[in-house]
Amino acid sequence: MNRKLALFSAVMFSSFLSFAQLFSTSTARVSFFSKTPVEDINAETNTGLMVVNTQTQAIAFSINNTSFSFPNKLMQEHFNEKYMESDKFPKSTFTGKLSEPIDWKSDGEHTVTVVGKLNIHGVEQERSIQGTVKIVNGVPQIETTFMVKNADHKIKIPTIVVSKIAEEIEVKIAATLAPKK
Repeated sequence: MNRKLALFSAVMFSSFLSFAQLFSTSTARVSFFSKTPVEDINAETNTGLMVVNTQTQAIAFSINNTSFSFPNKLMQEHFNEKYMESDKFPKSTFTGKLSEPIDWKSDGEHTVTVVGKLNIHGVEQERSIQGTVKIVNGVPQIETTFMVKNADHKIKIPTIVVSKIAEEIEVKIAATLAPKK
């Protein structure tokens, strides 16, 4: 897993200055929730990759779509095969930049906006996502909750199950980062 994180870091931040402080994780928790009157669907994974460059305020995130676990294996199969088409679109990614400056060396809590590109199901969308950066004993923790519309990413829901899957899916991400050496 560290090799994947290293490769991801190199690709996403190859243009960064060498003296920048990088923080990263390969264990970001990602969950999503779909609520309808007929059925609730939730899934989660603890394998999200995240890298933050404290000098440029750049942030990059990647998740393997097949890494999500569902309480029902049939839901997991349908998610990967029919909706996300994970064989064709194996990853969902976000690359962007924090809008507000943060003193990464001082403990505190910061409400932030990250502006960038969210790529799900092969469709890239400009997004502005609100979140929180907490720095505790020099360790950054990032949390966010945002909504994703299936239609915005050309995720097709068959008519037969449209009442079971929400048009907007709630996504939560929580990550504790460590200095990258």
